[in-house]
Amino acid sequence: MKSSASSEGVKAGQAPASGIRRRAVLAAAAISALVAGCAGLDGIVTPKNEGNPGQPQSGDVIGNGQVKVALILPLSSANGQVPAQSLRNAAQLAVQDFSGGQSNLQILVKDDKGTPDGARQATQEALAEGAELILGPLFAPSVQAAAQVARAAGKPVIAFSSDASAAQRGVYLLSFLPQGDVPRIVNFAGSRGKKSFAALLPQNAYGNVVEAEFMSAANAGGRRAASVARYQPGNAASINAAVEQIKGLGGQIDTLLIGEGADGLPAVMQALAAAGISSRQVQIISTGIWSDPRVYAIGALDGAWYAAPDNSRFNGLASRYQAQFGSAPTRIATLSYDAVTLVSALTQNFGTQRFSEATLTNPNGFSGQDGVFRFRQNGINDRGLAVFEIRSGSARAIQPAPTSFTGGAN
Repeated sequence: MKSSASSEGVKAGQAPASGIRRRAVLAAAAISALVAGCAGLDGIVTPKNEGNPGQPQSGDVIGNGQVKVALILPLSSANGQVPAQSLRNAAQLAVQDFSGGQSNLQILVKDDKGTPDGARQATQEALAEGAELILGPLFAPSVQAAAQVARAAGKPVIAFSSDASAAQRGVYLLSFLPQGDVPRIVNFAGSRGKKSFAALLPQNAYGNVVEAEFMSAANAGGRRAASVARYQPGNAASINAAVEQIKGLGGQIDTLLIGEGADGLPAVMQALAAAGISSRQVQIISTGIWSDPRVYAIGALDGAWYAAPDNSRFNGLASRYQAQFGSAPTRIATLSYDAVTLVSALTQNFGTQRFSEATLTNPNGFSGQDGVFRFRQNGINDRGLAVFEIRSGSARAIQPAPTSFTGGAN
């Protein structure tokens, strides 16, 4: 999750030893088999009772295994308590689910209070108690603070921030990143014959990341990026000026990427409609920020495409979560579920190499609630994403997510 990259890596092309590779496949298979059994309802499960997540559980322990890992979350932070509680509870579900409750983990849950100082202190406490790996934190500044402590001790971090600047060697992000969404949707549009692209993006950190990825993807494979128009979110005059820039392209583009989420999207779509720009003239595309029922309800987006993880396994998890904890989880609950399941599988299959860099960055990747994923050596992740089309108030997959990776990770 954002609160406000590439760094040193090992030699290009370096692969894990054959024994590690073999065990990685076993670990991935174990995770895949587990999540297949958890797949459930189709459609979207919307949280209905997030406002009362219960008392923060700082300092508690999940599981009684021999391998200790820390789970560091903003459990008492005003703006982080709800997602933190979902992440904590999902970790508990993962321990219960793994091999019939036979996970060899002991998860030390720590509250970072949503601050870098809190994250630093929580990491120090966890390492002093024997943690071999850090899961979390959630906010980028806290990830960076925790990473300083963990790296000094030679321990890896698997964090939940969606700010790629928090990633580095040994600090892996398991979050949903636009670095994967944008190339996926642009490449898909290219496969459907689209050649000339423009982007309409907010002037914020998310827009900056999307723009960089857009320029790279849209200028590859015989395509071209004709224009990028930026606007101040919530500023009608700024939005209108950016839309006029797009309108000025006339018939020069066949695809428009919009990098706005559900809250600001109605104003953007209203400005586009007033300028005579609609999905009848250009193909509208976006990223996983459109995986939201409020977006589907915008009639002007009928026929639009976006890239995102498949929700079907999340919905199965959400149903079981609701039954056990009495409230629906936030969408990012799968991050801690997958992290704990992954760590359990690696512990079971990898012995003393369970959390080594070669193990965690295995190019074969792993399979989780949100599909296949793998970590690059620079800490960024690759995910297998589906492509969805919005029609009549809902979204359906028009190209499924891949079930394995081809080629090595960078």
